[in-house]
Amino acid sequence: MEARMNHPVMVVPDAMKALQALGELTKNSLSEKLLELVHLRASQINGCSVCVDMHPKLARKAGETDERLFAVAAWRDTPYFTEAERAALALTEALTRISDRADPVPDEVWGEADKHFDEQELAALILAIANINVWNRLNVAVRQPVGVWKV
Repeated sequence: MEARMNHPVMVVPDAMKALQALGELTKNSLSEKLLELVHLRASQINGCSVCVDMHPKLARKAGETDERLFAVAAWRDTPYFTEAERAALALTEALTRISDRADPVPDEVWGEADKHFDEQELAALILAIANINVWNRLNVAVRQPVGVWKV
């Protein structure tokens, strides 16, 4: 696959810096392993091949296991994730699929996330989910080829 154009973060001055800065802020409140699980799940939903390729590699570097990474798409049906991780993955799915239901983030999903994360962590989680969705949309729009960006 060939990209349709130069990646927008390479074209618009300081766009890369802004998105990377937002990503770094979320690392102050959440573990890298959790963030990578969230990034991977949103990227699977969005069909972002670049991120589906990249985030398992980053997760492994953070100490994540293949067993858990292989199960992210079916997290509800596996015993590998903590209740907090399940809450984060459910919130990730809800915020990534906002047009799929009348109430994009049902109270049940919000309540579980709120139960496992304090306000700072929950804010960081929402920002992390929004940020990976931005990256996914940029990559999908320009058909960013897998492997161009090394991790």
